[in-house]
Amino acid sequence: MQITETLLGRARGSEQAGKRVFIVDDHPIFRQGLARLIDLEPDLEVCGEAISAAAAMDALRRTKADVVLVDISLPGADGIELVKHLAAEHPGMAILVISAHDEQVYGLRALRAGALGYLMKREGQDLLLVALRAVLAGQVWVSPAFGKQLIYKVARGADEGASPLDALSDRELEVLRLIGGGKSTQEIATALHLSVKTVETHRLHVKQKLDLKSSTELIRFATDWMRETSV
Repeated sequence: MQITETLLGRARGSEQAGKRVFIVDDHPIFRQGLARLIDLEPDLEVCGEAISAAAAMDALRRTKADVVLVDISLPGADGIELVKHLAAEHPGMAILVISAHDEQVYGLRALRAGALGYLMKREGQDLLLVALRAVLAGQVWVSPAFGKQLIYKVARGADEGASPLDALSDRELEVLRLIGGGKSTQEIATALHLSVKTVETHRLHVKQKLDLKSSTELIRFATDWMRETSV
């Protein structure tokens, strides 16, 4: 069967099924490798896959999952928006974000949106399984380094040592990411199902909050930021 947006019915034929895992990622090689890794575990099984937020929401209304693995960069709405929708519609389901994007930028946003954990894609397979089982047990999972940073922020105050990016809303950060990916205002509007005017307003707010003087500075900042924070 050719995969377009969603693949369902991946459950193994074992007599005793494990915890059901749904994968949302638009890179086939990574998604398929992840599925093979998970299906080797006796207590886990992949119950479905999707390449976009919209496809994931539709599929998860038709198939039960115990945990969803979500990438940040997805066609259309990004992973943070998907996490918010999943948390609202499926409050008992665990969510683990697995992303190439720096946890320093997206980790806390993901947790605030409703995820129980955040894992960088550069981490090893063993750590992925540890994180997956942790969120399935209802525990919060982040890297030790990021966990220490969160404790420091709570102890010292959220504003101390904050990045200028922390001032951006989730939508503004999403627009910045797409600008850094080379998307035009029209392309961003289409991808996010927004009007061009709304995207232009977001661009203006991003420039103001980051103290950027022109669209050229904005594009240069977004491009450099994407290069530095993606692995």
